Amino acid sequence: MNRPVWLLDVDGVLNATRPGWSAAPRNGTAYGAGHPYRLRWAPALITHIRALHNAESVTLRWCSTWCADADQVERLFVLPRLERAWTEPISHSAAPVAKLAAAHAVLDQGHRLIWTDDDANPTSGPVYDELVATGRALLIAPLASRGLQPEHLDTIKAFISDTNVRDTGRVRADALETARRLLGDTE
Repeated sequence: MNRPVWLLDVDGVLNATRPGWSAAPRNGTAYGAGHPYRLRWAPALITHIRALHNAESVTLRWCSTWCADADQVERLFVLPRLERAWTEPISHSAAPVAKLAAAHAVLDQGHRLIWTDDDANPTSGPVYDELVATGRALLIAPLASRGLQPEHLDTIKAFISDTNVRDTGRVRADALETARRLLGDTE
């Protein structure tokens, strides 16, 4: 089965200051490059991600500055060892280029792509248009303070189950509307 590859960022996607999910967030410390970092996440989000992995519905691949220390995140979130987009430490300034290259590699290998990243994900423009042109890519850029929300997981699950998803622009518009609603923006 050619299941989608989910490029998963950590900060602003899983690690969020106000993750919500109608339950108290969890907190813990992970070590990156030997330095302690306090992470905060919604346990229900991690449970859903773990279930998708265990059901072999998607191939999860870390695509984050945490890749070199992904074992720390896996320990904290109680996740199995997942694939990494790269294994060496990478700077925050180099990460956007590396993440985009990882997204292109997934599509070039013939896989469908799910890419969740709060700041490296294009939300419009020629790069966005190129990635979603074939309908094989779902790009979600959650609000960094909130991370992935239940509506995002619903969209991801729909994309996984629909092998012929074509209207990712609609999905993107739905995600933006959800973000506006969460912020109370009625614009």
